[in-house]
Amino acid sequence: MRHESGSVTVNGARLAYDIQGDGHPLVLIHAGIADRRQWDDQMDAFAARYTVIRYDQRGWGDSSAPAGPVAFHEDLYGLLRALNIAQAHILGISMAGTMAIDFALTHPDMVSSLVLVGSWLSGYPTVPSDAEKAVWERYQAALDEGRLDCANKVEVDLKLAGIHRDPTQVDPAVRERLLAIHRPAFDRLAERDRMTPWLKPEPPAASRLAELHAPTLVIYGDLDVPVIPVIAAKLAAEIRGARTIVMPGTAHVPNMEQPQQFNHIVLDFLASLP
Repeated sequence: MRHESGSVTVNGARLAYDIQGDGHPLVLIHAGIADRRQWDDQMDAFAARYTVIRYDQRGWGDSSAPAGPVAFHEDLYGLLRALNIAQAHILGISMAGTMAIDFALTHPDMVSSLVLVGSWLSGYPTVPSDAEKAVWERYQAALDEGRLDCANKVEVDLKLAGIHRDPTQVDPAVRERLLAIHRPAFDRLAERDRMTPWLKPEPPAASRLAELHAPTLVIYGDLDVPVIPVIAAKLAAEIRGARTIVMPGTAHVPNMEQPQQFNHIVLDFLASLP
């Protein structure tokens, strides 16, 4: 079985990646609250059937963050070109779901299928609930006061537990893993702040979902923040043939909370494709 780790320079950024397995390419793109280690529980299972590529987006993990405008979906294009991959299944979670949709609109011939997990959507207006606003106020206060460990815990607990659970109701081992994965990102905040603006396709994806033709699976946790199910419903309604699966008892990172169920869902979907 193929195992490879390395980095390539794409649009001025050095992107770190891992490749494992053989078969049709499957790209895993991490959430903004993590790096490529988020997929540790998926690599072996998916690599048994596919060539799995995971990478750190610029500004996260082992990838660099040069200053200037960022088109994350074009970073993915450059990565695939550098690795001589003409087409792949694309799996993105959270902000990476946004990026995956933007990539599919911009480079449709390179997308075999889309798996969108707790995805946001370019051009879709989001208004946080009062409960979320209170959490983000605590987060910003901790950040302003330089209490980075506290800010890390506030953000991780919101994303992992959601607004309907106390963090103590989440598997403590999963919480500690995500805290450890996300903590280094706070030491790179100034570096990431220089990556502006985030360049996205125009018109934005929210008005162009009917243009997507790749088989699409939409996944979200039933305990996620309120806007995620709303976006999921829009994706399912406007992307032709899209399927939706809700993972009970999970919030924004279901692949870490219930990895076996998540892997089964994704592999079943991919196996059903022509």
